[in-house]
Amino acid sequence: MMMVKLFMFLSFGGLSMCEVFLVGDEEGWNSGINFATWSQNHNFTKGDFLVFNYAKSVHNVYEVTEETFRSCETSNGVLGEYESGNDQIELKEARKYWFICNVAGHCLGGMRFGIDVNEANSRSHLPLSPVQSPPPPTNHASNHGSYALWSTFMCIIAFQTLFV
Repeated sequence: MMMVKLFMFLSFGGLSMCEVFLVGDEEGWNSGINFATWSQNHNFTKGDFLVFNYAKSVHNVYEVTEETFRSCETSNGVLGEYESGNDQIELKEARKYWFICNVAGHCLGGMRFGIDVNEANSRSHLPLSPVQSPPPPTNHASNHGSYALWSTFMCIIAFQTLFV
């Protein structure tokens, strides 16, 4: 069954503009992982999903402000709390996001990272190349909005099929 889900996800992936990121990759959301390096190795775009996998009784996920991220003090500045052990967070806006584990000592021990989320049309996994002349204008502008809607819909279906 997992192979069918993976096939469907990969099939829709070419049509979709979103990606699903497993935080910490195979190690998941656990102590001893350099999440700053992990986050720098990915490009995040509006509509993408972060999936935090961890032992429910051992860790949690808090979305916080930058100030709370830097201090690891959660008396204020908490934007969201997740404690399911399989938290799926959609990056709904192009902005900075900050995540920490709020278990005593974990945030200060390195279980935290921040990411910059870009607009959906700015995804790039390749190094920037020299600027070239733009192609001649086309009259496909009317199709762009429907493609974005279609690709978002397909991403949601692929995500639900793979992870639910």
